[in-house]
Amino acid sequence: MDAQRKVCEISQFVARTIEQQPDAIQWQNGHVVLPTTDAYAHTVNDILGSCVDEPEAQRTLRRVRQQWYASLAAADLLQQISVPDMLKHISATADAFINGALNWLYPRYCERFGTPRDNQGQAMPLLVIGMGKLGGQELNFSSDIDLIFCYPTQGETDHSRKPIENSVFFTRLAQALVGLLDQITADGRVFRVDLRLRPFGQSGPVVASISALEYYYQEQGRDWERYAMVKARLIGGSKAYEDELKSLLRPFVYRRYIDFSAIDALRKMKTLITQETRRKGLERNIKLGAGGIREIEFIAQAFQLIRGGQQRQLQTQSLYAAYHAIAELNILPEATVEQLLQCYEKLRKMEHVLQQLNDEQTQTLPDDAPTQQRISLAYEQPWPDIEADIRATMATVHEQFQQVIGDPDAEDEEAGQLQLLWQDMIEDDTAIDVLLDFGLAKSTAQLIWQQVNQLRMDVRKRGSGPRGRKAMARLVPLLLERIVQFADADSVLERVLQVLRKIMTRTAYVELLVENAGAREQLIKLCRASSWLTSQIAMYPLLLDELIDPQHLYRLPELNDYPRLLDEFLLRIPEQEHDLEAQMDALRQARQVLQLKVAAADISGALPLMKVSDHLSYLAEALIDKVVRLAWHQLVEKHGAPPERSADDMGFAVMAYGKLGGLELGYGSDLDLVFITDTNYEGDTLGPKAIGIQQFYLRLAQRILHLFTARTLVGSLYEVDMRLRPSGKSGLLVTRLDTFASYLQEDAWTWELQALVRARPVFGAQPLRDKLIALRQRQICQRRDEQQLREQVLSMREKMRGHLAARVNAQQFDVKQGAGGITDLEFLVQYLTLRFAHEIPTLATFTDNIRILEQAEHKHLLTKQESQALITAYIAEREVLHKLALDDRGSVTHENLEDYRHTVITAWQHWLGKS
Repeated sequence: MDAQRKVCEISQFVARTIEQQPDAIQWQNGHVVLPTTDAYAHTVNDILGSCVDEPEAQRTLRRVRQQWYASLAAADLLQQISVPDMLKHISATADAFINGALNWLYPRYCERFGTPRDNQGQAMPLLVIGMGKLGGQELNFSSDIDLIFCYPTQGETDHSRKPIENSVFFTRLAQALVGLLDQITADGRVFRVDLRLRPFGQSGPVVASISALEYYYQEQGRDWERYAMVKARLIGGSKAYEDELKSLLRPFVYRRYIDFSAIDALRKMKTLITQETRRKGLERNIKLGAGGIREIEFIAQAFQLIRGGQQRQLQTQSLYAAYHAIAELNILPEATVEQLLQCYEKLRKMEHVLQQLNDEQTQTLPDDAPTQQRISLAYEQPWPDIEADIRATMATVHEQFQQVIGDPDAEDEEAGQLQLLWQDMIEDDTAIDVLLDFGLAKSTAQLIWQQVNQLRMDVRKRGSGPRGRKAMARLVPLLLERIVQFADADSVLERVLQVLRKIMTRTAYVELLVENAGAREQLIKLCRASSWLTSQIAMYPLLLDELIDPQHLYRLPELNDYPRLLDEFLLRIPEQEHDLEAQMDALRQARQVLQLKVAAADISGALPLMKVSDHLSYLAEALIDKVVRLAWHQLVEKHGAPPERSADDMGFAVMAYGKLGGLELGYGSDLDLVFITDTNYEGDTLGPKAIGIQQFYLRLAQRILHLFTARTLVGSLYEVDMRLRPSGKSGLLVTRLDTFASYLQEDAWTWELQALVRARPVFGAQPLRDKLIALRQRQICQRRDEQQLREQVLSMREKMRGHLAARVNAQQFDVKQGAGGITDLEFLVQYLTLRFAHEIPTLATFTDNIRILEQAEHKHLLTKQESQALITAYIAEREVLHKLALDDRGSVTHENLEDYRHTVITAWQHWLGKS
């Protein structure tokens, strides 16, 4: 069998090339005639010189590439070229194509956009850094090429009319270069070009200045990038630029001391590769499998990274040169080095043969007989003997690898496959396959990968230092390990990542979650249960401290303990910082922490809804007390107190309406407040800067509102609504007690009396509180015209419905505002109270709907069945509304509440006659 026929029988790629270009291979006495390695560059420059446009240049480069690679494949398959020479030839072709294409493009782009220049007016080149096997001049037959592009310095082009930034020029030039080499045409491609090793990976700029590269590797560079940069080589640049890049990268790659941490970093990288190998079933892969080419490279690079800072001989891109230096320095015995290099050449030879069969980037031993037969023909040996030799070779390599690198420790094994998702070079398909192994649906796996990938890029962009990035690299897989067990894993992860994005630059919090499994579990639990809680933790990361001890987190105080707990928070303030601002921040933190404890108990199912509202209401009352006293103290310090008034009897009260008034406060509820005083306004305060008493109480009200609503780094305390005061927005902030009484008697609208049903004093000396309770009772218990009351209640409800109509989706039940919803039930209770309180005064005793309904039953206004049905409906609808609030979903629900709605609508129609 002649040589050409034999090669064509082995390689479909060579046969196809000869069919398309009969003279592609030059033969001499059965031997392939190859150019010298220096000739490749001259040939590329010559053939591109006659090309007039990019399509012609693409076509020409691809045809020449087929000729050269068919010739190299033929020589290799016929055993006419050694492995080291083969590596040099392939690498030389790559250098030639890159430099030739760049030399052809550069003047054309200068003509279009101007020549890029530095501040001294010197023209600047695009610098191309070859990485990986290209950098080491050990490229394999069907390899892609890993490139990083950079340019000397900022500036702009010298175009006479439209100069552009150098960064823009070089980005366009680099993209054109990639297109010339990588774009698939009818003639194939020259090389697959991979730019993912550049700073910030796929999310980073295509081209960076040298100073930007230097800053990145000083501030952001990571262990795997040190490993990658061992192979970095400037392709075609001047000696000056080559020296500049070497001096830039050397401190990052090679430490001045013996760096044993490199072993651990490489071991972890190898663990991840091993996990992927197992997962993908790549045991037959001669590159990634145990004892494969990658392990031989790892052994050399481990010693380069450990000792390269002190032993300059190790600072080389070449694997051969590195191993020779290892032998010279007696780091490994010369016999071991020789053995490893022999294994390397055997595996590289097999890699080339596998790829030369059809010009495909593969490193997997075939399991089909036809392919095995073609390889046997190339080796002139039976396939079983070839495979046995390869397996023995890999076993030898792996034994040496374990001696140098060691076995992964338990922590690495436990980290599991999910650590793969945090590796920059992982492919999308691989990442999704990893997630599918955990039983996730493909759509869920895709969503999770998108979220993790985006977070990874965000972490790269926001500097948190090496310590912070390492902590995130440990934390994310640990969180994922738990989250992927949930049916709603994608939405849970989205919430948890909302928190991580807020804390990822605060390393102490990230490390807290890494080290404390209980805190991680609580974070996931709270985020899964509530979107509202998620946003609270994200806004106020100090809440993470509360997750450390779950027993403490879920241990709620007694209702009357909240004032004492607030005092404890205030006592934590250092004496030298004990000003009003620090006190208010302490109270804001206290509210967030104590509210979190209520929410934790709530979502755990340990606290019924009514108790949740009790805790939130008592907490709000305790905070109102602290805020009023702080405002009073600040004002009195400046202006003095009104005559006969003190902190124990301010002559000032706070009436709570709405949810707080009815002891039904929710997590995000506003406070509806009205300020009342029974102090005589005549005269001035008793202080050095005395002011009128009315002005004093106005300033007190303004100060209280400011303290409640001012927003600082730790948030605000509460939003406060004062519109229920007499005359609403146009009324005074503080109302005198007699004015308040006459307003309710003579001027109040029916809806204001409805609001009064849910009003109660929550601050003030007891005598003033008693006066307000008596005033409320007296006003509610007045006899009213039944028809007029009914019409006014119905009118108000219709106005409210009309105002909210645009917000309501007819296809969904709005549990708050819909027919038969909570507002209807509240209106009904208020109507019954205002209509019958003159006969049944105990209806005016309480401010919460449930106890008013219980009184209506007790006094036989409602039957037990009616009362209990309405109470049950109210609790059920409030629970749904409560869950929606925890989930940040407003008041619309799809949940089936038909029976409860029917109960409310029936009662409404019975008492008010219209739904």
